[in-house]
Amino acid sequence: MTRQWVVNASPLIVLTKINQVHLLSELCSQVVIPSGVVQEICIAPDNDPAKVWILSEGSIYIRDVKQVDPVIAAWGLGLGESHVLTWIYNNPGYEAILDDACGGLRLRAAKTAALALEIPVRGTLGVILLAKREGKVEAAKPIFEQLIQVGFRVSTQVLESALRFVDE
Repeated sequence: MTRQWVVNASPLIVLTKINQVHLLSELCSQVVIPSGVVQEICIAPDNDPAKVWILSEGSIYIRDVKQVDPVIAAWGLGLGESHVLTWIYNNPGYEAILDDACGGLRLRAAKTAALALEIPVRGTLGVILLAKREGKVEAAKPIFEQLIQVGFRVSTQVLESALRFVDE
């Protein structure tokens, strides 16, 4: 199966903090990081793991989005989410990688917009679960624990459900 992912800032931030960002390129055939996502990440301090990664090995995945599509702009999303959805809207066949359960109205709006536009979405937890299913990681639970340690917010119920999905 060919997977093509367009990745938002939050998954990149948490995956770089726990040294698991390599899973993105290992699990799909093409990773795209839109320019708006890069702009959001690059406001961080120079020693931020996501900024360091995006300006070095992650730079090969950057694609320019010159203008937010009017259909996406109507949703009033942030720059990164708008660029992710614009890329996919204009390049069908990609899946959006947006954080799972981090909350916030803007994220829910991005997922709602994606659903309405029939854009497939996977979250950070979904990336880890796929990595477990495909044998890229031995266990999901320790990675989930690392995510929580670096500030990823998710309910206990969601975590437990996710772990049951991969028999952990």
